[in-house]
Amino acid sequence: MKPALILIDHGSRRAEANAVLDDMAALVRRTDPGRAVHTAHMELAAPSLADAVAACIAEGAREIVVVPWFLAPGQHSTRDIPRLADEAAALHPNVRVRVASPLGAHAKLAELALLRADEV
Repeated sequence: MKPALILIDHGSRRAEANAVLDDMAALVRRTDPGRAVHTAHMELAAPSLADAVAACIAEGAREIVVVPWFLAPGQHSTRDIPRLADEAAALHPNVRVRVASPLGAHAKLAELALLRADEV
C-alpha cells in the first residue's frame, strides 16, 4: 500500500481559499488513483492535521506523508508542520508519519509560472 498523503496549508477564513487545496487533492487523486489523499489546515479552518491523520488511519493507512503546501522552507514548513505531525503521530504509535519538503524551486513550478504569466 502506498503511503497516504496529506496536503497541508496555512488555512484561511475564506472558504474559497481553502477550497483550492481540496481541488489540488482531487487532482492528486486523479493523477495517482488508489492513493489516499487528504487535506489539512494549520489553523483558521478544518480539518486539522490531527484530524486528517485520523482520517487516513480510519481508511487503513499505516504510513502517511505530510506535504507542506508552501513554496519555501519557512517556519511553517520547517518547524510548525513537523511539530504538528509529531503531535498527531504520538497518538498513533503504530503509524509512520513523515513530513516532505515544501514545494520549493522546481522545474514544474517554473512551467506553471510561465503558464500563469501567459494568461494575463
